[in-house]
Amino acid sequence: MAELTEYTWLFAITCIWACIDSYGIGANDVANSFSSSVGAKTLTLKQACMIATVTEFAGAILLGDQTASTLSKGIIKFQIFESNPALLMLAMFCAIVGSSTWTLFATRMGWPVSTSHAIIGAIIGVGISHSGFEAVQWGLSDFTGVLRIVSSWFLSPISAGIVASCIFLATRYFVLAHDNSFHRALKAIPVYFGLTALIGSCYILLRKTKSPLETQDYVKIGFCAFIPVVVVLICIFFFVPFIRRKLLVGEYLCWYHFFVIPFLPKQRLIADMTEESPKGALEDEVNSKGLMFRLKSRINKTFDVDIHQTNDENVQRIMDSAVRYDQDTEYMYSILQIGTACMSSFAHGSNDIANAVGPLSTVFHVWKNGSVDGDISVPIWVLIMAAFMMDIGLITYGYKIFQSLGGKITYLSPSRGFSMELGTSLTVVTCSRIGLPVSTTHCITGATAAVGLCNGSSKSINWRMLGWCFFSWFLTLPAAGCTAGFIFFLCSRSPTK
Repeated sequence: MAELTEYTWLFAITCIWACIDSYGIGANDVANSFSSSVGAKTLTLKQACMIATVTEFAGAILLGDQTASTLSKGIIKFQIFESNPALLMLAMFCAIVGSSTWTLFATRMGWPVSTSHAIIGAIIGVGISHSGFEAVQWGLSDFTGVLRIVSSWFLSPISAGIVASCIFLATRYFVLAHDNSFHRALKAIPVYFGLTALIGSCYILLRKTKSPLETQDYVKIGFCAFIPVVVVLICIFFFVPFIRRKLLVGEYLCWYHFFVIPFLPKQRLIADMTEESPKGALEDEVNSKGLMFRLKSRINKTFDVDIHQTNDENVQRIMDSAVRYDQDTEYMYSILQIGTACMSSFAHGSNDIANAVGPLSTVFHVWKNGSVDGDISVPIWVLIMAAFMMDIGLITYGYKIFQSLGGKITYLSPSRGFSMELGTSLTVVTCSRIGLPVSTTHCITGATAAVGLCNGSSKSINWRMLGWCFFSWFLTLPAAGCTAGFIFFLCSRSPTK
């Protein structure tokens, strides 16, 4: 069928609102991936934003098309729009408007809501507004559609919490709780790096392959086994000697010494150093007028926020009651945490990009083909556009969610943050691979609460903040759904064609 050229204006407006929705996703959801790293003081806000712009973009481009198909056809029955395909374009447009409106409002209020909730609730809202409850694929009999997706919202925080707590408990009992924790960590860190590399390489190299053995793709399988071995060897011959000489011996080593550490002669001791490291950031003088100045001011506002500063005595009491471990041992986990934060961010980009590109890809498919039939693919330009706007949203508006998740639920340290991020990334990337659009907010919150409880006391959790997170999850779906459904009701029944 021919293109619906008379509705090009609707396709163009949908692209604009998809950019706005992606911006809100970046501001609200992307901060989840690095909240524990910033909360544990492993990374600054500026460093987290710089790394996230790369990892989120990579995750969206490499794996972002997997869950988009679930959002496109897994919620409402497209058959109800066969007689009028343009109405499906309008429905997806209204869904994006409803989702982005709620996400931006929640971000403005500092609420860490689920953008997966928002877009799925919005699509359900337009489906009910069009044809009633029969338009929605509830999946009550065969466990598909909405029921399958909703079940993942409850299973994902539990799964992420179990995985994260198991990792932290193993780390605590075998490494952190011993007097020689530093030496134990030197032996354990290569294993952790290898495990992280194995998980990441498998999901990247084996994507879109349901059964690698059946396809006889031994090259990919070989790389999946080879990469972790290389990472472990690098840790043994470069990372471990570097850390031992820097922290245990006390040599003055710079980051570039890492690459030549096996051949590097003994350096001066840190105690002998008298010069001070340069501190502070270079401040540019800019004109106080124009769009660029306002953008720069917004970025600086994000980077200057101290998420650890609080006037809440309850939050401060929670932080003070947590068990502290050896600082040198925690330092090693801070380096490892950067890697797991990158993987968690990559997982988020692969999963939550679908919240914006799923409905937009549907609109593009209908506009281009003039029908609702056929498989809906995700064009690469859609992924690039959405990923770029997610990065902009994080840089300019993500500090509000960093404050909520990074400094108000429980005490965070590098070893705890590493466990949270590895558990979250494993859960999210797994669900993304099988096509389940899980909520990264649910996963990181569940992992944070579970690891916080591993301190052995319920007083180590800010239950008020955690309860508000749970409440916002239930509020998101009906709020986005009612907004999108009401807009669709008005637009679809407008006398203007």
